[in-house]
Amino acid sequence: MEDPTRPNTTIYISGLNPQTVNSTTLSEIFIPFGEITSISLPRPEAPSSTDLHRGFGYVEFEDAGDAKEAINNMDQSELFGRVIKVSMAKGERREEKAGVGSTVAVWEQEGYGERFGEGKVDGEGDGQEEGGKVDPMQGLEGLDVAGPRAG
Repeated sequence: MEDPTRPNTTIYISGLNPQTVNSTTLSEIFIPFGEITSISLPRPEAPSSTDLHRGFGYVEFEDAGDAKEAINNMDQSELFGRVIKVSMAKGERREEKAGVGSTVAVWEQEGYGERFGEGKVDGEGDGQEEGGKVDPMQGLEGLDVAGPRAG
């Protein structure tokens, strides 16, 4: 996971033309704002696609001030006939997050066992789980039809 004390130095650029913009182009455009450490242009997921990238990219600068300067100067500018949008990239990458959208199984995420009582035994037949919560499945054993009971 990224260091939370380190300022974000990566910018996100959208609106790029896949046919005319490549990493060399982005390097030439953004180098005036500061030292660039990396450039990424994600490729399409479909192997049959003719596009070289998905129309957006990331440029990481050595210094956070350089990234802010690039945003201030390049956001809403025109590049090869297209208006590009430049903003700070999100802090967390998808594979590093927990929860929805994560690539880590829910039960393997930190704290799952403590939150959901892994390895603990429910109160035997009392309808209560560890911690005093009522078991929502208690009393449903005899139902053979879904819906409310006829009263």
